[in-house]
Amino acid sequence: MKILLTTLHAKYSHASLALPCLAAYCHDLSGADITIREWTVNEPREHILRLVMAEGAGLIAFSCYIWNIEQTLRIVSDIKKISPQTRIVLGGPEVSFGIFDLMHDNPAIDFVIKGEGEETFRRLLVTLMEENASILQESLAEIENLFFRDGDDSVSGPLSIKNLELDSLPSPFEAGLVDFSKPLIYYETSRGCPFSCAFCLSSTEGAVRSFSMDRIKKDLLFLMNRNVAQIKLVDRTFNYDAVRAGVIWDFILGHNRNSHFHFEIAADLLTEKNMEILARVPENIFHFEIGVQSSSAATLEQVGRKADLPRIFANVERLRIETSIELHLDLVAGLPGEDYDGFLISLQAIAELKPGMIQIEPLKVLKGAPMRAIAAREGYAFSEAPPYTILRNPWLSYDDICRIETIGRLLDLFSKHGGFTATFQVLQRSTSFSGILDSLARRAGNENLSSMSCRRVFELFARLAEPLGDVATLHDALFFDYCQVEMPLMGKLPSFAANQQSNCSWPALRDLPEDCNLPPNSRVKSFRYEFRCDYRTEEKNGGPAAITFVYVSSAGRGLQVLTV
Repeated sequence: MKILLTTLHAKYSHASLALPCLAAYCHDLSGADITIREWTVNEPREHILRLVMAEGAGLIAFSCYIWNIEQTLRIVSDIKKISPQTRIVLGGPEVSFGIFDLMHDNPAIDFVIKGEGEETFRRLLVTLMEENASILQESLAEIENLFFRDGDDSVSGPLSIKNLELDSLPSPFEAGLVDFSKPLIYYETSRGCPFSCAFCLSSTEGAVRSFSMDRIKKDLLFLMNRNVAQIKLVDRTFNYDAVRAGVIWDFILGHNRNSHFHFEIAADLLTEKNMEILARVPENIFHFEIGVQSSSAATLEQVGRKADLPRIFANVERLRIETSIELHLDLVAGLPGEDYDGFLISLQAIAELKPGMIQIEPLKVLKGAPMRAIAAREGYAFSEAPPYTILRNPWLSYDDICRIETIGRLLDLFSKHGGFTATFQVLQRSTSFSGILDSLARRAGNENLSSMSCRRVFELFARLAEPLGDVATLHDALFFDYCQVEMPLMGKLPSFAANQQSNCSWPALRDLPEDCNLPPNSRVKSFRYEFRCDYRTEEKNGGPAAITFVYVSSAGRGLQVLTV
């Protein structure tokens, strides 16, 4: 049987881990010819449909998430109209709840797998390949967590919370089933989560299970030896076991070549031993994503989020000071009891920790998550369509939600273009960080903040921030931040610096200091400007400073900006 495993990603850079795991668990089935194909939601549906049909598969399985379910269902409907005999299987978190309604509303679906899929999918393939029509329905009814059609009805096999023994899953990496051409590779060392947060589907998955340490080290070594650029661990809480986390971090430090690792951690679970190991991490190797969600203990308690907030804040501060780890802190807006002012308090609290990035997400009331019961009880309104984003609740109006979304978009834009460090430092002399973002968002209103060039982002900041302080000082600091990420071009300065052309110069390479330590075989350009002060120092009242920016580009390294 020709079998196609497929999914639609949000971005091209994303790569599936679920599909290679399914293929690895079924690779030894005689008669199963399994192919993996991955596309994105941004590609034309008609083009994807052509490519799917060109595979000539007798069974097509889709991995479904909130970002792709609507597009997937349209493609599935078209497949069935073209080829009624093709069997369609859906799996993934977005189809693991409300399954009978899903199948009723979408008659093109033949099977749905609830929850963890490897064992159920394998048993389904074995049953279908036996081709014993007389007992097919009886055999399907014995498969746990499988939903299927019985005439005009949808039925299911036994529902079970029994989980796979993880080490029984062959490595999809060693099996050659993962696309290493992608810049990002997903990897898991465990499944499940130790927490029971109402807004997260991980709360429904039960206890945490880990691959054995031997298996983890073997997979990590395989990935590191291939010089995979980005390895993103999808463990819900990587350091749920502090000793285990320390062993893995220590192993990576002893064997890593050039890979960068992303972990989602709980900062309050870090131990002193963990801190000692993390202090050894070189720059640009580890990236920690830490879900603070709210600085209100009362709010977190209402959604079952167990967190020691003082310890979280203390450990994040230590990570910033004592390590070279990139820190990314998350907030969720719309949790019970937190109004707009409370959100700004949470934003200010994590901003004072000075992380590399702050991400804000309005609450998503996911299917199957306990948050749905809280939303019904408290009178939440949220979109019925994926991703089920909150529209209002008793504490936040729709306008509040829109303003919070704008703050989130602005933070994303600023983070992508260097963070505007000097400019925020100047503005924070008179206004808090959260107050600055609130003011910028109110002035931005309903402005389109997508698809903006670097120069346009800086010009947007200049326009939105003008009421917050002395305009000349604001523009000076903003131009310094601009020079840190992009070389100004003669005659094409940002609008807020356009009248400063006389202060600009573009020194030749021979005019640079001899101790620049420029990388060999690289392309070098430079720009010089006299600022009101030296924004590279903590004290910014020392008078004018002429700063030369050196822009170094070379293959595989991107743009480096040095200052002399």
